[in-house]
Amino acid sequence: MSKEQEIEDLDTLKFIALGGGNEVGRSCHILEYKGKVIMLDAGVHPAYTGISALPFYDDYDLSKVDILLISHFHLDHAASLPFVMQHTEFKGRVFMTHPTKAIYRYLLGDFVKVTSISSGGNGSGANTSAALYTDEDLVQSFDRIETVDYHSTIECDGIRFTAYHAGHVLGAAMYFIEIGGLKILFTGDFSREESRHLNAAEVPPLKPDLLIAESTFGTATHEPRQEKELRLTNLIHSTLVKGGRVLLPVFALGTAQELMLILEDYWNQHANLEHVNIYFASSLAKKCLPVFQAYVNMMNDNIRRQFRDTNTNPFQFRHIKNIKNLDKFEDFGPCVVVAAPGMLQNGVSRDLLERWAPDAKNSVILTGYSVEGTLAKNLITEPDMIPSQANPDQMIPRRLTIEEISFAAHVDYEQNAKFIDEVDPKTIILVHGESNPMGRLKSALLSKYSKFKGTDNEVKVYNPKNCDEVFLKFKGLKIIKALGSIVKEKESNVINGVLVAKDFEMNLMKVDDVREFSTLTSTVVKERQTLRIDAGRDLIAWHLRQMFGFIDVLIDDKEEWECRIMGEIVISLVDGVCVIEWVSGIINDSIADSVVAILMSVESSPASVKLSSKTHNHSHGETENESPPKTSEDGEIKNEESMEVDSVAETAEQVEDQEQPDEPRADLFEAPTLTGRIEHIQTLLRVHFGDSFIPHKDCLGCDINIGQMTAKIDYQDLSVLSKSGVLKRRIEMVLKRAVALSSTLAVDGEF
Repeated sequence: MSKEQEIEDLDTLKFIALGGGNEVGRSCHILEYKGKVIMLDAGVHPAYTGISALPFYDDYDLSKVDILLISHFHLDHAASLPFVMQHTEFKGRVFMTHPTKAIYRYLLGDFVKVTSISSGGNGSGANTSAALYTDEDLVQSFDRIETVDYHSTIECDGIRFTAYHAGHVLGAAMYFIEIGGLKILFTGDFSREESRHLNAAEVPPLKPDLLIAESTFGTATHEPRQEKELRLTNLIHSTLVKGGRVLLPVFALGTAQELMLILEDYWNQHANLEHVNIYFASSLAKKCLPVFQAYVNMMNDNIRRQFRDTNTNPFQFRHIKNIKNLDKFEDFGPCVVVAAPGMLQNGVSRDLLERWAPDAKNSVILTGYSVEGTLAKNLITEPDMIPSQANPDQMIPRRLTIEEISFAAHVDYEQNAKFIDEVDPKTIILVHGESNPMGRLKSALLSKYSKFKGTDNEVKVYNPKNCDEVFLKFKGLKIIKALGSIVKEKESNVINGVLVAKDFEMNLMKVDDVREFSTLTSTVVKERQTLRIDAGRDLIAWHLRQMFGFIDVLIDDKEEWECRIMGEIVISLVDGVCVIEWVSGIINDSIADSVVAILMSVESSPASVKLSSKTHNHSHGETENESPPKTSEDGEIKNEESMEVDSVAETAEQVEDQEQPDEPRADLFEAPTLTGRIEHIQTLLRVHFGDSFIPHKDCLGCDINIGQMTAKIDYQDLSVLSKSGVLKRRIEMVLKRAVALSSTLAVDGEF
């Protein structure tokens, strides 16, 4: 059983892009909120090498990071993860999906090998300017990575997150994060268009307060998938008919598998192409192909249906062969080669480009997103010459045909804008986009939502640069869940219980339910106060009744007397020793303090003196509701039901109810000494004013200090000096009662 209550709370979130701010590459973002730190992705920049390729880790204390979420396995999102885990002060936990982790080991192993070779290392992983970490670092980091299933929610130190399909590559995830009631959606790279093997990105069921979205293509619009596939196959077919060769530079994982599915299907439908070979030139793609074969159940309906109906795995290709060694590759006739890397910076795709560039019959089709500063980006401008990788000063003539048909699984403007409408955030941070496309996207979104500006539905859009700090104010909601037996009080306007808070989760429950609904145990603190008191039990009982109205007598025998007050405070009296016991609590402590104050003043109270005095001739009428207590010769009040009484004495309540004379009555009490009379007055003042009562050292006066109000009292003439008329009148009323309830202060004929 549970009941939830929401409380508004205003807090600040800080966002920092350590990479991927106004650029594509080295994605890494930091979120700080309510003492929790989340890191999103840890990539490298494909246009740079060594330390220069890293996000700006030196600008942030990574030891503060609680969790790191990796969206997918591409190098620009995951390649610096071993560096973070092994060569920084990072101590947090790392999460990614199962397919991402499965491919991560192969992909980064290949990255270590390439960077070691390019840095002049021997492949063992020497830490030079290009080699960021060793293969040993990779293995150690791999063991610390935790996996997460799609749609499963994980809670880590008060941070809750859920992975959803992103549609970008196998295993790509967008993360829905909750911290202290604030909801954040990080898309990573995502696609809203179903591909040959992947579903489109999901729309989470909950609406985020903050959306962190990619902006790779800005305001550009993609061709429909079927049109792209048709244009691709027509270009390939026409090149092959001319006797040329086709180079498809791709990312080894993701676009490569998509293209191979398209080519395999096209070759199955065109028997006249049986003699033309299709190759994929990537040892990494070959290593990871079993991962794609293993995770077909995570793919779209077409793949699963093909797997089920034909009993064959779609990733077991019949027409596509692997190139094991480029030196032994004989490309005398027409062929198609799917080769990595997609940016043409190095590797097999670069070697084939340089080999085929001078022949006009050949074609290169750029199928992925091209980052600024890479050869692929420069090639779009169709230069006449391209630099040699081995010797940049040597230029190679470029005569082959250059075409660009993007199969990059990123959203275009229409898909991105529609997705934003569906998730309906009020704050958007754009990342993973070059400055100009990102700026155009920001302007387009602000224009689209301009009608809401200045209203509660206003949408704010940010596009921070690397290392810029963005501070955002949110009205988060704290959820308080009522658990256990306290839920039965849901119809009541007031619910009393114990609030148990762990991180940002708060549960309200009864004390008895703490052990069942939390990891805590409850402890009851019982307090005890012991007093020495010579007054009789009946006199004590009378004073307690005057204060609390009713007391529950538990034991009343010759040896011991015990009672309970307000159902919580137990008082026992044995041989003149009074013990007060209670369970500690704000209310109980206050009641117990009152009881102690009463018991300490019983013996000196004017009413006690009155009640315990000898019988005299004065007779006064009894109160309507209660007969006054009856006393014996030894001063103990007699029980009316068990014994006869000799006389009836006035109660202090009766004395107060009577009209008070201007002068104290000399016939009420026997006259005590001056010291005794002053003690009676001081006792009454102390009861009324507590800690505000400050006696003078000479015992002939006192001060009353309440806040900024002060008063001075002289016991000789009972005068009161105070600038506060309210305080003065209150003190005079107390003194008047003190005079009325004490014996005559006849000292030299004066008070």
